[in-house]
Amino acid sequence: MDDCRQILCVDDNDDSCELVTLMVHTANEKCRVTAASTATEALKLIAEKAFDLYILDFRLPEMSGIDLCRKIRQTDQITPIVFFTGMARDVDGENALDAGATKFLVKPNDLDILTETVEELLNLKSLVN
Repeated sequence: MDDCRQILCVDDNDDSCELVTLMVHTANEKCRVTAASTATEALKLIAEKAFDLYILDFRLPEMSGIDLCRKIRQTDQITPIVFFTGMARDVDGENALDAGATKFLVKPNDLDILTETVEELLNLKSLVN
């Protein structure tokens, strides 16, 4: 089995994707983060290869992160999905979890929790596979 873990970060803010990439790679050099700035681009990437984890923003052009989460869950009920977003209301978290998300983290408050959440979910996914 390949040790490299594939993560898809979907966020239209390049700085957010770079930050996620830096933090995840610093915590685990065996993680490779692919960035997508739109849901359409993300769905195309998902059709081309398998990912071990998805990190989604709430607000995306063309389609919301919630709708993207639902689309992913139509074909993949196992791969963890983490929302890492500036949307901080309780109802936003509830909507994300209802759509199939595994975890809901708020930027920048939960930045320190992001890497441990990624590690935890990747380890759980390894046990399932």
